[in-house]
Amino acid sequence: MKLPENQVVIVTGAGSGLGHALTERFLAEGAAVVCMEINPEKAKRLKEDFGKSVSIVVGDVTKYEDNRHAVEEAVSRFGHLDTFVANAGVFDFFRPVTDTPPDALSQAFDQIFAINVKGGLLGAKAAVTELKKTGGSIIYTVSNAGFYSGGGGAIYTSTKHALVGLVRQLAYEFAPYVRVNGVAPGGMKTELSGVAALGSDKQKLSDVEELESMLCQITPLNIAPIPADYTGPYVLLSSKVDAGPITGVVINTDGGLGVRGIANVRGGEALR
Repeated sequence: MKLPENQVVIVTGAGSGLGHALTERFLAEGAAVVCMEINPEKAKRLKEDFGKSVSIVVGDVTKYEDNRHAVEEAVSRFGHLDTFVANAGVFDFFRPVTDTPPDALSQAFDQIFAINVKGGLLGAKAAVTELKKTGGSIIYTVSNAGFYSGGGGAIYTSTKHALVGLVRQLAYEFAPYVRVNGVAPGGMKTELSGVAALGSDKQKLSDVEELESMLCQITPLNIAPIPADYTGPYVLLSSKVDAGPITGVVINTDGGLGVRGIANVRGGEALR
């Protein structure tokens, strides 16, 4: 599909992984993209990768002023804003509650919720006025952990469940002017990092051993997608033409985790 002409999109957490893939995909669809990234080195790489095709804002999604700066950059450079993709996030690396000291648990809760949930809420607050002018949309990166246990630890899973609630509530609050939806990807090999409270701020999801093999084993589709494989639903949801009636929805793109069998993960082996 092709987006309408002059579509303007903000992507947070754009410096690597899914955010980088979304930037590339939206550019390929003809959109103008404002990339919001907290890491200066990743922001520099964005400039090297995409040049003048993108506008880059170095900012922290947990600060309203930085989200507002990204919105102002979109409007000042491109004239308006059509879609805000709240994609920035951090992970808890499956940390069990029982293995975490109380102080670390409390600090990790604050750090992970601040980025994964508060960041998306502040982004919506910063963007909604401009999105109302264009009849635009907000898209949240949720996760399979927004629906199922075991996709992370208790804190990460709670944040992603919270995003499902945020999608539904904001879809209600912003109707009929702004659509609000989400995409819930499955696992992928990216630079998604942890937080200092858990000692995992230097750790990356790509460091998990045999991640691709594990993903193939647990998904009915027997796949280990790369970030680019997840970008299509974002393009769909951002389109006023193709997704005009869609709001308050989270699209699951997790390889079929919701239909896993009990005796066998996948039931189509007899079709071979």
